[in-house]
Amino acid sequence: MTKIKLGPADFAEREMRGYEVGKRNVCIAKIQGRYKGLDDWCNHAGCLLSGGRIEGNTVVCPCHEVGFDMDTGQNATSPGVCDDQPTVQLAVEDGTLVVDLPDA
Repeated sequence: MTKIKLGPADFAEREMRGYEVGKRNVCIAKIQGRYKGLDDWCNHAGCLLSGGRIEGNTVVCPCHEVGFDMDTGQNATSPGVCDDQPTVQLAVEDGTLVVDLPDA
């Protein structure tokens, strides 16, 4: 695994941001005080989930309203339309948001 520092862990509750990490994009949100992350590119049509909205523990894609659970990546609204989203492992180290990505 490769640890990559994303920046300050200073999100407001229910705030969501997208980050470019090498050849990947990750969508990070703060929900109930916890940081959670998924691949940002929706596997349905390639839209950026970080441009969508948070509903409960689900991020809703701005293009076709597909919702993904932020803990598991499971397609929570439209099973069969597209696959689940890969999740990413996050930590806060010395006030900095750090993502663990599998080595290529």
